[in-house]
Amino acid sequence: MSVQSAVKVDAGEAEKGFLDSYLESLALIERLHRLLLDVVKDEFERLGLLDINAVQALLLFNVGDNEVTAGELKTRGYYQGSNVSYNLKKLVEAGYMHHQRCEIDRRAVRVRLTERGQEIRRIVGDLFRRHSEAILARGIVAEGRMAEINRDLRRLERFWTEQIRYIY
Repeated sequence: MSVQSAVKVDAGEAEKGFLDSYLESLALIERLHRLLLDVVKDEFERLGLLDINAVQALLLFNVGDNEVTAGELKTRGYYQGSNVSYNLKKLVEAGYMHHQRCEIDRRAVRVRLTERGQEIRRIVGDLFRRHSEAILARGIVAEGRMAEINRDLRRLERFWTEQIRYIY
């Protein structure tokens, strides 16, 4: 076998190794998302808060102190279209959010958290704070390493966004 063909074999093996790692990462991302929803759901069940689901609790957490439209939540990439509208409607009905028609565009509705919604946001924030402290204390992920992971995930997010916007 020539050096050139040996390099091609090595490159092929490296590409397959990367593909295997990429596929494992995709499966992990999917599982982690479902696990996050389960962790939030379990916290709310422990507290006896059964009128809100994990997706809705995370939506409240992500809205925070902002006043937003459903469209803004979609463009931020947090939620799919029908899910946003459905969950916002349910959160308004349950008293977790205020809604008001926009003065400029009467079709758009702006939402913000009520005091009840702020309480849910605090609960989720406290849960994440406890997790953060436990992860550091147990050495699960080193402090500086989390920033590196986030940087890599943002790069992957940009790559996927480019695939949607610009067919290559």
